[in-house]
Amino acid sequence: MTRWPVSAYTLTTALGRGIDAHNRALRAGATGLRLQRFETAGFEAWLGLVEGVDEVELPATLSDFDCRNHRLAWQGMQADGFAARVQQAVQRWGAHRVGVFMGTSTSGILQTEQAYRRRDPVSGALPPDLHYAETHNNSALARFVQAALGVQGPAWSVSTACSSGAKVFGSAARLLALGLIDAAVVGGVDSLCLTTLYGFDSLELLSPDICRPWDAQRHGLSLGEAAAYALLEREASAPVAWLRGVGESSDGHHMSSPLPDGAGAALAMQQALAQAGLAAADIDYINLHGTATLNNDAAEDQAMARVFPGVPCSSTKGATGHTLGAAGAVEAGIAMLALQTGLMPGGQTLQQRDPALVANYLPQAREARLGHVASNSFGFGGTNVCLVFGAAE
Repeated sequence: MTRWPVSAYTLTTALGRGIDAHNRALRAGATGLRLQRFETAGFEAWLGLVEGVDEVELPATLSDFDCRNHRLAWQGMQADGFAARVQQAVQRWGAHRVGVFMGTSTSGILQTEQAYRRRDPVSGALPPDLHYAETHNNSALARFVQAALGVQGPAWSVSTACSSGAKVFGSAARLLALGLIDAAVVGGVDSLCLTTLYGFDSLELLSPDICRPWDAQRHGLSLGEAAAYALLEREASAPVAWLRGVGESSDGHHMSSPLPDGAGAALAMQQALAQAGLAAADIDYINLHGTATLNNDAAEDQAMARVFPGVPCSSTKGATGHTLGAAGAVEAGIAMLALQTGLMPGGQTLQQRDPALVANYLPQAREARLGHVASNSFGFGGTNVCLVFGAAE
């Protein structure tokens, strides 16, 4: 695979807005998770909510797109000067040569949930101010980002559950390789909604305590929300990192559970290494998918033992929460942050390591000179992705 330069990236999560905020929080071992309620939910949960989302006002030209998810998307693209950096790419390549590839799992479902509360009491009709195609529909996110940034190249949303925000890197890399585009805005945005909250609760996957990946007493995940972006270009004079490899697999073992032996995850990791032209020993740190559910951590641990034995790794979901369709983009950003700063984040919420898991899991943050890092993302239905990034030269 041809390596592609990453010209810019940005992160907005419960830890804060922008790269500096995340660097400080991860160095301090902080968490953005709080025991709290969301909207009209009838119970409390450990959630990673982004501050200020409901106060965001979209430009009048984007009013049809107005929903909580797109307010978060807008808020995220303003951080770190990312939107301005995309404009430089537009000026360089032309708006029609810049693509948009976004990952999401729930898009603007909250907007429809709220609309159902305002149905006509006689006919049951939904209110006329519900713009379903611009808010709830999964494609709405890519359309919104495209309109907000003024780009006109190919644009689509990827919705493969929790691997969505990582798979878009593969989409962009393929179109760059085909010569169909010269730059790509990739990323993921997911905001909380009641469908997500009650859905994971019904699956008995929400932890009653803050999530603890790799912990002997882990009981499930903590939900979060986020907006994360990266800009890939055909050429860049001063890249922040290089996308070296994308590995994808689909094991199709179960609707919501991974292959217990981690074979599908391992295949994605092996493919990412092969595309990057690297050996496992070349990888200095891995950001794990690490959801803190019993089955997922155990399966990923087996995959790690098969492909990356002894490589330092950690899950940052104890800091941000599981941001679902945005998780792959968030953790890709954290992987690039590690390359830039030499910081390998620790598993902030780990208390007692599960003795059955063998991966070289970091309980605290550690500094090291990093040349290559990887990020794992796995979704319902067995969609597995591993991204490999290299340090800027």
